[in-house]
Amino acid sequence: MGRHRSDPMGFARLALVSLAALLLLALVVIGARALLSALGSEDVPEAAPSPTASASTPATASPAETGRPPGERVPTVRIVCQADRCPVFVRVPGGDVLIDRDLTRGEQTSYFEPELDVVLADGSVVQVFENGELRAAGAPGERESFSVTRARDR
Repeated sequence: MGRHRSDPMGFARLALVSLAALLLLALVVIGARALLSALGSEDVPEAAPSPTASASTPATASPAETGRPPGERVPTVRIVCQADRCPVFVRVPGGDVLIDRDLTRGEQTSYFEPELDVVLADGSVVQVFENGELRAAGAPGERESFSVTRARDR
């Protein structure tokens, strides 16, 4: 009568709880790594296939006024933030997202891909240069969406 028997159901429950805890831990680790990876990619735009323009270039200067050597490439699109916060989205059509974040006042970004899709949350708070030419500003508060194709002679 003093015999102790192990409960097979208790062992199964313990195994299931342990498995669930391990799966939850794995999901947390994977999510944290993905978040850190996504945040880290914004901090190092030079490592991306599309170089970001130097912040030392004056925001209002046209490519002719920047003093670039004649042989230097003009970006397909260059976006310069003119407000405290400028939400910008640029991607290769049907492909990679190059930027999907808010730029801050004076910050700029440039891309040299042959074709790009651009979405601006407010087209009036940014300067956009298409193949070196200033694009007309959008209406205040209006979302702007457009495509840019690289000029052949650049």
